[in-house]
Amino acid sequence: MPMTKLKEFLDANGVKYVTISHSQAFTSLEIAASAHIKGREIAKTVVVNLDGRLAMAVLPGTRKVDLEKLRQGVGAASAELASEGEFLGEFPGCELGAMPPFGNLFRMEVFVDPGLAEDEEIAFNAGSHTELVRLPYADFERLVKPKPVPM
Repeated sequence: MPMTKLKEFLDANGVKYVTISHSQAFTSLEIAASAHIKGREIAKTVVVNLDGRLAMAVLPGTRKVDLEKLRQGVGAASAELASEGEFLGEFPGCELGAMPPFGNLFRMEVFVDPGLAEDEEIAFNAGSHTELVRLPYADFERLVKPKPVPM
């Protein structure tokens, strides 16, 4: 999803947001350092396979997803990191690994670690490895309706 589509969606829903350009970075901690944002405020999007269906796990950039906690929290029989091949065509216009945590725009369920709600704002990749969007967590929650699951 190109950045313009994300901006149009946010604008149509009355969200106040800021875009942040930064030098190319691939890990959440590199992105945080490059954009001068606390690592825990970066919402890292991880695509997971839960019982054969793709979903998004969204958590603070300082953490790694605990697949066992996620599996138990959603009541799945299995939880694995999805391979790139499994989700390659699911995020048109997005660079690989830079998809925004808006699963609702990709027909994908979203699970969020409650730790992200501890800060008033979150920032996340906006489809590229050089641009972030920062917005109030409450707006993310309102638009995406993620299911809170400790992970």
